[in-house]
Amino acid sequence: MSIDIRTIPADSEISVLLIDDDQELCELMFEFLVTRGIAVEVIHDGRRGLARALSDEHDLILLDVMLPGLEGFEVLRQVRRRSTIPIIMLTARTAREDRVAGLDSGADDYLPKPFEPEELVARMRAVLRRSGRGVTQVSEVLEVNGVRLVPGTREVHCEGQPVEITTTEFDILEILIRSAGRIVSRNEMSSAIYRRPASAQDRSLDVHVSHLRKKLGELGLLIRTIRGVGYLFCAEVEAPQESPR
Repeated sequence: MSIDIRTIPADSEISVLLIDDDQELCELMFEFLVTRGIAVEVIHDGRRGLARALSDEHDLILLDVMLPGLEGFEVLRQVRRRSTIPIIMLTARTAREDRVAGLDSGADDYLPKPFEPEELVARMRAVLRRSGRGVTQVSEVLEVNGVRLVPGTREVHCEGQPVEITTTEFDILEILIRSAGRIVSRNEMSSAIYRRPASAQDRSLDVHVSHLRKKLGELGLLIRTIRGVGYLFCAEVEAPQESPR
């Protein structure tokens, strides 16, 4: 019989929802995370996990792909329709197509099993730092060519209209806007987002940038991919050329 585990230590700085049907792994992760001051709620099936994920009671979700009731990718898609809570996918399915599918559906990171618990915690803290959840920041506004960011509240507006983007997409956009007019290399971007250098096989940055362009509409054209180098947010909009008479 599946038993859900929940604990909310009074002094916890992070509250995590773990949705995974591997009970032995969940028990090990539970013990490891709690000893590091992280509150953990464990759910073993997709449908109940989705309900808890939408409760807005957690700072981060650790989500397995292969779940009974409702698969992880569908849980991810449904959560993303209503929430920007950071989500890290955990799965034994390591094929490139699965990683892309997770990122394509809005995951903030993707960690293949088996993994080192310390790496998981490092990734959790990196994603939480990027998300700014529970952190009070100075009210700062960044605006270039009609794209406006408020880092303190994680808001994005395009020509005055609000735009909903994921945590990782916001981080990429913030890096690009702060570097407007300068090429940001793939290594620089990957180090800032994932705390690791870019690899030729990992296309996760390209997937996030592609989604970001689409969400920004016409202003997405301001983000350019410099093949073999990195990305550029245009600081100046080129004036249209007159047609020859």
